[in-house]
Parts: sequence; C-alpha cells; structure tokens
Amino acid sequence: MPKPNMKKVLVVDDDPAVRSLTGKLLQSRGYQTLSAEDGQEGLELARKYLPDLIICDIHMPNLDGYQTLAALQKDPMTAAIPFIFLTAVAGPEEVRYATGLGADDYLTKPFTVKDLVNAVNTRLAKKAAMQRLSDKRLEELRSNIDTALPHELLTPLNGILGMASLLGDEESAPQPHEVRDFARSIQHSALRLHALIENFIMYSGLELIASDPKKIAGLRTGISCPTKEAIAKVARNLAEAALRPEDLLLMIEEAEVVIHPDYLKKAAEELIETAFKFSVAGRLVRVSTSTVDRQVVLTVADEGRGMTAEQIAGIGAHMQFERRFYEQQGAGLGLIIARRIAELHGGDLRIESAPGQFTQVQLVLPLAREHGVLN
Repeated sequence: MPKPNMKKVLVVDDDPAVRSLTGKLLQSRGYQTLSAEDGQEGLELARKYLPDLIICDIHMPNLDGYQTLAALQKDPMTAAIPFIFLTAVAGPEEVRYATGLGADDYLTKPFTVKDLVNAVNTRLAKKAAMQRLSDKRLEELRSNIDTALPHELLTPLNGILGMASLLGDEESAPQPHEVRDFARSIQHSALRLHALIENFIMYSGLELIASDPKKIAGLRTGISCPTKEAIAKVARNLAEAALRPEDLLLMIEEAEVVIHPDYLKKAAEELIETAFKFSVAGRLVRVSTSTVDRQVVLTVADEGRGMTAEQIAGIGAHMQFERRFYEQQGAGLGLIIARRIAELHGGDLRIESAPGQFTQVQLVLPLAREHGVLN
C-alpha cells in the first residue's frame, strides 16, 4: 500500500520486465510506485489510490493506453492526473492523437534512466506549480470576497431598509407622492443590490475557471460569437437607459470571436455602462471594433472623468480590486470581470486614461473569422 507524503507513480504495462524495471528505477529516486498489467487494472488502482502521475503503455490487451487515458479523463477524480505514454514507436500521428486526448508526455522504449526521471520530475513540478497557482488564486478570491462583499451588499441593503422603515412608520404618515419616491428609492437600491450580487457570482465563477486549466482550454476551443449584432444591441440599450442615445457613436466591424455570447455581452456591458456612467450628457461615447493580427479589438472611449495611473494599476491586478476606487467610482469590479473574461479566452484588457479628459478601454479577443463593417 502506498505510504503517505510520498509521490505515487502508477506504472501500467503488460510487459512484466518493463513494469519491474520502471518501478525499481522510480523507487531508487524516492518515489512510491504502483503497477498494473493492463488498462483495466490501471483504472481501478488510479481511482483507488489517486496517484500523482501515471506512466502507461499504449498497446495492451483488454484496455489499451488510449482507452485508459480516455476513461481517466471522464472521471473528475482522475482527469487532472499527469499522464505519460510509454511506446515503442512515437510517430507524429501518435503524438498528435495522444496530445488531443490529454496526454502530457511521451517516453519511447527503450528509455534511459535520465529520460524517465526527467519526464517524471518535469510533470510533477508542473503539477505542483499549477496547484500553487490555483491555491493562491482561491485564497485571494476568499480574501477579496471577505473584504469587499459585506460592505458592497450592505450599502444598497441599508437604503432598502431605511426607506421601508419610513414607509412603515405610523407617526410620519408619508404622503402619496412621498410613497412613490420611497418606492423608487427602494427599487433603485434593490436593482443595485441585484447587480452587485450577479457581479460577485460571476467574479467568483471566473476565478474558479481560472484555477482549472482544463476549463480554460474548454473556453478557448468552444463556441464562437459574431460581434456586430451583440455589441450594437448592448450599446444601444445602455445608451437608451442612460437617456443619451444621441451620444452613442457606433463603428463596429462584423467579425466572429472565440467566446460564448453571454461572456461577450457581459464584457461589453461593463465597458459601455462605465463609459456612460462617468461621462456627461452631450459628450460622445465611441464604441468600435477592429481586426488586428487575428484578434478583434473592442474599443470603448468616453470624454469623461478619467482615471489616474494608480487607479488603472489597481484594475490591472489579476485578482485584486482597490476597494477605495470601487467605492468612489463604482467601476472596479466590472472592469476586472471584463479583464478576466478576456484573459480566460486568450485575450486582454487595455486601459488608457487621463483624469478629467478621457478614458479608452480596449477588450482584445481571438478572431474566428472576418466579415464587413457597420457604421
């Protein structure tokens, strides 16, 4: 039985000599080993002991290496275990096929001790680094939520409770027009509270995706979305909501980006809503797209309040948003959500601004294909 606190390596091969030699070599380097004579036994041991790494032959009876890897990938408990193939022949087609299934590396028989140890050490080091990054992100997520969530939720909630208290106060006996005003205030605070909760839920979900490389890969190979209709609709709706339809200038190229429509809509909403919120009526909000080097760039520019370099740097941090900035301007979390959406899809968020003059935010996303132009 494997000992605790030792890295466990499962060796799956139908050749007893290979199993024995590989196991002895790894044990001499301080690893605990398990061995299985075919894929079916390997699956059972992997699910029972959850090894830190699996080395598996390709051509075996009952269940070959490809089938073994595919079965491991379907099980959430074993899907993230690093997997190295053993094979007598490692041609380009085999390598591509195995990589597509999720294999991390190849060892060609006969292999040297150096090749074996290097492959195992490299994969385990990469796994450890990814785990440290995941732990760091989750810890920062918990810290950010603990710090900001109670305060941001209490602000609109206090408004709701205050207005409700006034409405229920028999001594004050509010007039009908005051009741309407109180109702509007309650609705406004409730809508703000709802938006905050939705943003924190999305923020948490995005950070959980960011801690899982397989989920990130799924986003980047998933559904694509055309930009023209989606962005134009969001921009027009927000301009109408701000009572500034005449201030909106649209210059959108038709292109298709690798992103789910819901994520594109959310990112565009955050950028465009912020532009209207922090600029005054009569000043243009420009929303445009362009295609550069197989990337689509959504640019939202306004002539409003602007931001300092310090504030931009606070938004630029991967996980942290500056509470002081968020309280004063109300834009921090939304822009961080937009940035994280871009990053998870292989893109970026760029900000240029000058206090009291302008702000230009660019959301960069991978291009799927190009079309025409909307003016």
